[in-house]
Amino acid sequence: MFEGFTLLGAGIAHFMTPEGLFNLAWASLLGVVIGALPGLTATMGVALLVTLTYKMPPDQAILCLMALYVGAIYGGSRSAILLAIPGTPASAATTLDGFPLARAGKAGMAMGIATTSSALGTLVGIAFLSLIAPLLAEFALRFGSYEFFWLALFGVLISGRLTAIDDPLKGYVAGLLGLLVAMIGMEGLHAYQRFTFGISSLGSGVDLIPAMVGAFGFAEILGVMKDRITPKLVTSDDRVLPRLSDLTRYWRTTIRSGIIGTIAGIIPGVGEDIGSWASYAAARRKSKEADQFGKGSVEGLVAAETGNSAVIPGAMIPTLTLALPGSASAAVLIAAMFIHGIRPGPMLMQENPQFLYQIVGILLLSTIAITIYGLSLTKLLVRVLLVPREKLMPVVYVLCVVGSFAITQRMFDVYVMVAFGLIGFVLRQMRYPMAPLVLGIILGDLLDVNLRRGLLISDGDVTPFFTRPISAVLFAVILITVLMSMPAINRGVANVFKRFSPNGAN
Repeated sequence: MFEGFTLLGAGIAHFMTPEGLFNLAWASLLGVVIGALPGLTATMGVALLVTLTYKMPPDQAILCLMALYVGAIYGGSRSAILLAIPGTPASAATTLDGFPLARAGKAGMAMGIATTSSALGTLVGIAFLSLIAPLLAEFALRFGSYEFFWLALFGVLISGRLTAIDDPLKGYVAGLLGLLVAMIGMEGLHAYQRFTFGISSLGSGVDLIPAMVGAFGFAEILGVMKDRITPKLVTSDDRVLPRLSDLTRYWRTTIRSGIIGTIAGIIPGVGEDIGSWASYAAARRKSKEADQFGKGSVEGLVAAETGNSAVIPGAMIPTLTLALPGSASAAVLIAAMFIHGIRPGPMLMQENPQFLYQIVGILLLSTIAITIYGLSLTKLLVRVLLVPREKLMPVVYVLCVVGSFAITQRMFDVYVMVAFGLIGFVLRQMRYPMAPLVLGIILGDLLDVNLRRGLLISDGDVTPFFTRPISAVLFAVILITVLMSMPAINRGVANVFKRFSPNGAN
């Protein structure tokens, strides 16, 4: 325990330098602005910034990316409260009570509550990250090729299941498309080129960054060009700094939402929006003022903002220990870590134990930064929202092109970005989620290599994939997840429970 405190102190002190504090300040503020502007998501912001931090030292690059991530998830609450338009999907639940409070003349109070709730949610998640991540990393050392195969498949499927709740099949299809894209290029065991169709540039595969920038950035540009929104701004003239009673009144909701958000972050590919909605739903069920939810409930606002912010440190638990992204933005962070020579996964605590505590330090410092910005720059952030998002899209397009080209200096990567932007736009119009697609590209190599390595070890026998204890559990979870997403089976299970429940028996 004392060693953990020592490493945590060293992790915080590592960034308490003029360079570190400067990078923290501008990246957090940029994240808040990106989050506040409708159409610019946290994932897109992190993806674009990866390309701009390529030449930075690894620790400072990760600091910038994490600070922007935290700031963007928080920043979405600004436009959610003032415009009834969530700046990021994570802030969708915030609009239900934030905007009614703003229309009732309490915009300042709502933004103050959202700021402190976001900070408290992140702190709850940080506590779990510090406690769970070392234990999970130690447990993950028991994983072999068989377990990693099922783990990669589980990550893609659970992402598809939980990001496309209305139609899980679309989530599965998006994830499988990502896995197919990951198969393009030279495979890892025998250096044999697959699915290149004679195109030499595809020999090294489809690079993650151009694909990600296209799916999240260029696709968003096309979406803005198609659907223009003219929002009506509600201004803020009341008190922003919340009273102590406002913070202590809903302490149970804060703790509950923080735990729910952290759990949502731990599940690979779920993301902040699910954490926010799950926290909001739980708060409404437990509240004595449930009738006020959706009409300007402070408790509802606290639940939504605490839940989505707690997902961030929660998402870093599987990201750092298993190399499985807990959210779409965490998927980009994994790519950035590999680019900067940091290998997340079971060996991280053995090879680079201080890195986990540096991440904890970054999260703590970023939380302090967004709290300061949120409580002191409300008037300035309101003015930022006056910028029409259509005028921002040319800047985003330039960043997409430059970012895709800068890493390898190949025009082919720009073409990949455009292609994935068009594909992403079409899929979005048909309501296919993008997170499973990106997650499939990231985890495809892990799935492919461990499947074939496992078959080599067992001399072609598939039995170990189903008989080893951890593999059997993962397979069972995957099978149950897929079966429960089928409407007929779901209804059948519901009917069985209804039949054997006390009310059903009567």
